[in-house]
Amino acid sequence: MFRPKLLLSSLAALALGACAPQDPQAQTAAALAKQVILPTYSRWVEADQQLAASALAFCSGKEDLDKARADFLAAQKAWAELQPLMIGPLAEGNRAWQVLFWPDKKNLVGRQVEQLIKAQPQVDAAALAKSSVVVQGLSAYEYILFDSNLDMADGAQKARYCPLLQAIGERQKILAEEILARWNAKDGMLEQLSTFPNTRYADSHEAISELLRVQVTALDTLKKKLGTPLGRQTKGLPQPMQAEAWRSHSSLSNLAASLDSAENLWRGVDGPGIRSLLGSDQKDLAERIDAAYADAEKQLTSLQKPLTDLLADEAGRTQVNVFYDSLDKVQRLHSGDLARALGVQLGFNANDGD
Repeated sequence: MFRPKLLLSSLAALALGACAPQDPQAQTAAALAKQVILPTYSRWVEADQQLAASALAFCSGKEDLDKARADFLAAQKAWAELQPLMIGPLAEGNRAWQVLFWPDKKNLVGRQVEQLIKAQPQVDAAALAKSSVVVQGLSAYEYILFDSNLDMADGAQKARYCPLLQAIGERQKILAEEILARWNAKDGMLEQLSTFPNTRYADSHEAISELLRVQVTALDTLKKKLGTPLGRQTKGLPQPMQAEAWRSHSSLSNLAASLDSAENLWRGVDGPGIRSLLGSDQKDLAERIDAAYADAEKQLTSLQKPLTDLLADEAGRTQVNVFYDSLDKVQRLHSGDLARALGVQLGFNANDGD
């Protein structure tokens, strides 16, 4: 029997549901997962796929050393972009160490690469996965291609180091593809950041809280990556070889990639970012964070020389210190005012106690 009142009631309920305001934290988490985080992971996979192909091409003589180095720098940049987005499977099971080993306070990378090549001259990706994390990733790859004591243009040295170079390329490709597959899997991180509640998050606020914690930890890590070589922990005595990627002179470009990625999480890309969760009464805080990012990027852009060169004289160190202070301001705004405004309890981060 046709019941017009029932139909009208159903249509009214649907209309109310369509007009009901959605949870802004859920919208933001989903937008960040789809528009910022997942695309960055996808670029990382593509860069590592190219790295694996590059190692094969270089070692077979189809690619020169300059191209091999450029492909490495692209993979390293893609990894740097992931630092403020280290959430989910990549942050678990010691996986990040398998991609890049830092800090290397005792030249473990160089020593362990030489030990491995001597013990397993024909090492492959499967054997490498069972080896120390120190030799599995980009730090070892950089050592082989950029260390001043090695000459990969020399045929004998190329033959000696190429099995490990190829093994690292394949190992990184497999690892990156595995992480991306887990992101896209049923009940993977993409779904967990988009639909609430789920097995990881009881509600959207838990997801936003973790994203902010990851952001704060990443910004703190950037400070350490700059402050350690600058000598902030050694009474002002510079430690240039404690910089990440000092052999390839790409320490500052890595920092720039990470900082850009952190700002993408703050602003959003083609969708709301964490900034959107601040109300009109918190406009001043949003503008202060905007200004802090702009100043940090301005100071970084002004550093025209490699970090190791800047640390060699007082004028250069002064410039780096100014950039450090601007980075510190960004981090403190996130860990202090922003966390309070969003009702996020940060607790300890991965760098506490270092």
